[in-house]
Amino acid sequence: MSLRSEASREQMFSRRALFVGAVQGGLGLLLGGRMVYLSVFENEKYQLLAEDNRVSIRLKPPRRGWIVDRNGKPLAVNQPEYRLELIPEQVEDLDATLTRLSQLLRLPPDELQRIRTAAETQPAYLPVEVAKGIAWEDFAAVSVRLPEFDGVQPVRGFTRFYPDGAATGHLLGYVGAPTREQYLEAGKDPLYLHPGYKLGKDGIERALDASLTGVAGARRVEVNARGRIVRELSTVRDTPGDTTKLTIDRDLQSFAARRIGPESASIVVLDVWTGDVLTMVSMPAFDPNDFSDGISHKEWNALMADDHNPLINKSVQGLYPPGSTFKPITALAALEYGISPDDTIFCPGAYYLGRQRYGCWRRGGHGTVALDKSIYQSCNCYYYTRGREIGIERIASMARRFGLGAEYDGGALPAQRDGLVPTPDWKRRRHDEEWKTGETLNAAIGQGYMLTSPLQMAVMTARLASGRAVVPRLLADPRGGAAGPLDVDPEHMARVRYAMGLTVNGPQGTAGRSRLPLPDVQMAGKTGTAQVRRLSAGLRGANFRNIPWKFRDHGHFIAFAPVAEPRYAISVMVEHGGGGSIAAAPMARDIMTYMFAPDIAMKSLERLEAGWGEQRRRAEAAARAAAAEAAAEAAAASAPAAMPAEGSGNAEQRRSRPA
Repeated sequence: MSLRSEASREQMFSRRALFVGAVQGGLGLLLGGRMVYLSVFENEKYQLLAEDNRVSIRLKPPRRGWIVDRNGKPLAVNQPEYRLELIPEQVEDLDATLTRLSQLLRLPPDELQRIRTAAETQPAYLPVEVAKGIAWEDFAAVSVRLPEFDGVQPVRGFTRFYPDGAATGHLLGYVGAPTREQYLEAGKDPLYLHPGYKLGKDGIERALDASLTGVAGARRVEVNARGRIVRELSTVRDTPGDTTKLTIDRDLQSFAARRIGPESASIVVLDVWTGDVLTMVSMPAFDPNDFSDGISHKEWNALMADDHNPLINKSVQGLYPPGSTFKPITALAALEYGISPDDTIFCPGAYYLGRQRYGCWRRGGHGTVALDKSIYQSCNCYYYTRGREIGIERIASMARRFGLGAEYDGGALPAQRDGLVPTPDWKRRRHDEEWKTGETLNAAIGQGYMLTSPLQMAVMTARLASGRAVVPRLLADPRGGAAGPLDVDPEHMARVRYAMGLTVNGPQGTAGRSRLPLPDVQMAGKTGTAQVRRLSAGLRGANFRNIPWKFRDHGHFIAFAPVAEPRYAISVMVEHGGGGSIAAAPMARDIMTYMFAPDIAMKSLERLEAGWGEQRRRAEAAARAAAAEAAAEAAAASAPAAMPAEGSGNAEQRRSRPA
């Protein structure tokens, strides 16, 4: 019995041993096969994973192409900057890291919150910008302490810089970080999440973003287990964007911006033969450097609250009644209709349509007026009469031939508003009403429904000066030549140009005080005043400063020079300037002077700026005095009234009591 049991146990042990051995052998074969599979068939995959752990690819945003003026002077460039980034997946304790960094870089609480939000929302392998534009001392302080900061990396990159600041703000626009919508449209390109990558947001930067944006580069670096760079293995350099050459004259642009001074205005200058935009300034404006670096809520709110509208490009987006600067168009329409330039009307100071009175700016009237006098004296009654004779359709047709009511395809021109040249058909579509004769009278002098932009008025002037259908352009093109002829009788345009010459250089012209201070160059022009609201005659002219700024008339002036052989055309619009001859014509005079004699114009500008500084100091002193007086009155009102002593009486009564 014992022997049988012993044999049975040995047999059972052998079977179990065989089973265990088989299992072990199978596991060994499985592991061996797996090892062979991983080492032979999956070798490339795991080699790449190991390489990915050891090597990190760091994107390098491309540098944007430069923007230069017609002479090659820089308008928008890239300047080196120092910034600090962190990679969230390599940071063990984000709060502790940010606390230490804030002590070194003096980061405000809102910036710390921005960094935390970005670290939580974007992919953990992408860098988050901690600070930019860091001073060298702070950059060095962080660099020497890098062993204390896991995942933090100092970066030397580039930022967009605009040398002339606000003078080119509306023209060039600015750059900024891509929006979520742009990131999605780009197929979630990781470059769009890089803190150093910027896209054009407005102006030229936006219109030409595709050509200004280059090709990204990359750095291939070896990192340790904590993500810190051990060494740089290789670099693929970024390819900068294309350099863009504009027709703008940088010096003229800067001068025009300074000449506007404290006013809210637009100045546009064109080459009358090619349509080259030599300057296009709208002031006040924003500084694109502030926007490119990220504007604060306080700065944004200040821009939004400014009643001079610094965020609106008045040159192309501002629409205003052109006022009397439109009269040359009505004059040309009358000449085309067959009215002789020598035919006269009598101006008694007003024109009557039934019982409705349409006034002339000179209450006593201009007497007998022919075409020349109607322009250089800006007689409203002449244009009321001619407008009623020829009708609104002929006036509108002539206006469109001179570029009004249109948008221009200038390639890089900023977003435009096309304005309005009204017609009976337009009024029926828009208001479901019939056109009235009185509306023709208003349109004939550039009022009523008529709306134009300063750029359109510059184009109108350039076409009148050259007789060609010039179209404004901002991109320099050496192959560009003169435009084709305008479908208007050259003799008619010559007669209107002659009368505009008398406006500035004649003895009775409305812009006689704005003739050029140059013996061999004359300027021809036309003043214009556009009503914002009805004002009494006593509040116009020199007395316009007695009314609130927002209720004052707009001032317009168009001009070209030289008179004999026109080369440059200018349009000046001063919001609430009080009148064309008061505010706009002097600006045009100084701009034209600068184009022919810069030294003379600069001396005049320096005198003006000195006066503006004194005015500003007086205004600030008056504001401080008013604030102090208001504070004193408020304190007196809130203080408890003292009870007068018995028998003291009222102080005012004592002062009025006779001695």
